This record gives sequence, C-alpha cells and structure tokens, in this order.
Amino acid sequence: MINFDNLFEMQGMLFSLMIVGAFLTWRGVIRPEGQKLLTDLVMDVTLPASIIRSFQIDFDRNILESCLAILLVAAAIQAGTFLLSAVLYRRTGDVKHKKVLQYATICSNAGILGNPIAEGVFGSLGLLYASIYLIPQRIFMWSAGLTYFTESPSKKELAKKVLTHPCIIAVEIGLVLMLSQTRLTGFLNATVNSLASSNTAVSMLLIGSFLAGVKFRSMFQWTYFYYGAIRLVGIPLLVYLPCAALRLDPVVTGVSTVLAAMPAASSCAILASKYQCDEVFASKCVVFTTVLSMVTIPLWCIFLA
Repeated sequence: MINFDNLFEMQGMLFSLMIVGAFLTWRGVIRPEGQKLLTDLVMDVTLPASIIRSFQIDFDRNILESCLAILLVAAAIQAGTFLLSAVLYRRTGDVKHKKVLQYATICSNAGILGNPIAEGVFGSLGLLYASIYLIPQRIFMWSAGLTYFTESPSKKELAKKVLTHPCIIAVEIGLVLMLSQTRLTGFLNATVNSLASSNTAVSMLLIGSFLAGVKFRSMFQWTYFYYGAIRLVGIPLLVYLPCAALRLDPVVTGVSTVLAAMPAASSCAILASKYQCDEVFASKCVVFTTVLSMVTIPLWCIFLA
C-alpha cells in the first residue's frame, strides 16, 4: 500500500508558507522593497547554496552504471520539454507570459517535492534515482531555462550573463564536488547547509507575498488549465509511454514519470520577479499546478505502483 504521508506533508507545508507570506504582506510586514530584497536573497544566496548541497551525493562507477538509464531519460525529458516549449505557446500574445510558460514547462518542482515522494513510493532506490534524475534538470534550468528571462544585445553578452549567474556558478561547483567526490566539511559545510535549508521557506514566503492582492477566481482561465494539463498530464504521459515501450526497469520508469508530473517550479516566480516578467502570473502558475498536483500526483503514483 502506498504511503502518501510525505507527499501531503510537503504540499501542506508549501501552502502554509505561501499563506504566511500573503498574511505578512497584508499586514505590511513585507513591502515592495522587501520583496526585492527577498528576491535577491533567494537568487544570489539561498538557492545557490541549495544547488551546491544537492550535488553532495555518492557517485562512483557502480552507481554511474546502475543510474545511466535514468540519467539518459532525464536528459531526454529536458531536451523534449525544451522543444515542446518552443511550439506550445506560439499563440500566447503576452511576451512575458510566454517566457514564464516556457520556463515552467522545462522546469518542475521536482527538486522540492521529488525526493520525498520518490522515497515514499519506491523506497531507497527511488530516492537514489531521484537524485540522479535531478542533475540534468538543475543544469538545464540554470542554463537554457535562464535564457528565457535574460536578454542581452548579443549572444556573447547573453552567454556571459548566464555563465556568471550565481545559480550557474553553483551548478559548476556542485558538479566538480560530485565528480571528484569531495565533501564540504566543518564550518563551510554547516554554512551551506544552513543557507540551503532556508531556501524553500524564503521562496514560498516570497511567492505568497506576490499573491497577497490576487483574487483566486482570476486563476480560472484557459491559460492556467492549458498549462496545467501540459505540466501535470501531458509531459508525464509522454515520459511513461516510451519508457514502458522500451521495457525499462519499473522503478526507473516510475521515478521518471512521477518526477515529470511535478507542478511548476517555485523558481519560476522568483525569476519572473528578478527580471520583471510578471511575477503574479508566474506565481499563479505555481499555485494553480501545485493545487491540481494534490490530485494528479497520487493518481500517477497509484497507476505506477
């Protein structure tokens, strides 16, 4: 029997933090200048620390061989969603909304929800596979994904902006640490862990502050339902069918499908705020898909278990 405790606990925690963020904004504790400060804090400090910590996993030859399948599947998912994002939103008139939807298509919230769900449904092997699965996504979301929001007069300037972004630098550091199997120790490790542990809380408080003045009835629009269907049903279905056809290991297929079915990444709203790309619309995408995922993720887990 599937244990959904981890799933519901994580979803409940995310919503609670958003509510706190909205409440603090209603009370005037978080003001516009405070939102900018929180945005910079997440993008430049807590999120890079979280990325570095995420790469602190055991990675030797045996693990590389056993996890090669899910690594390839994850890379194929990122390439596939990148292509989908280029064609699915051609009729979206608002350029800012199009950028948000494209980023939210290639980047899910698997980094926050994925590990506990994979472990709860598929056990310790599922947790290992989830850790490997997230490597291509983390690289992709802070390289190709970042280009949706970053504009420069030339490709050279754009490449410079992307490569010097704190999150990209964090990915580079993380890859070096993982491949060399070097572990942060002492006060340095404690500092990174402390900052990384605060990332989810600060991010969700910030998203809640964006939604403080939003009427939730405004989310009942075609755009949100269209994106929600793509993110929560279409993408995981496109992952499951070829995995099943190729008769991959059931745990590899299950973990890949469930993580592909995660809602929009919270970083979508953070980036939209950072680069003035309609953070309210981005926050609605995150909230809307997270709400729907409380139904769709358990259904996918039941189907795959």
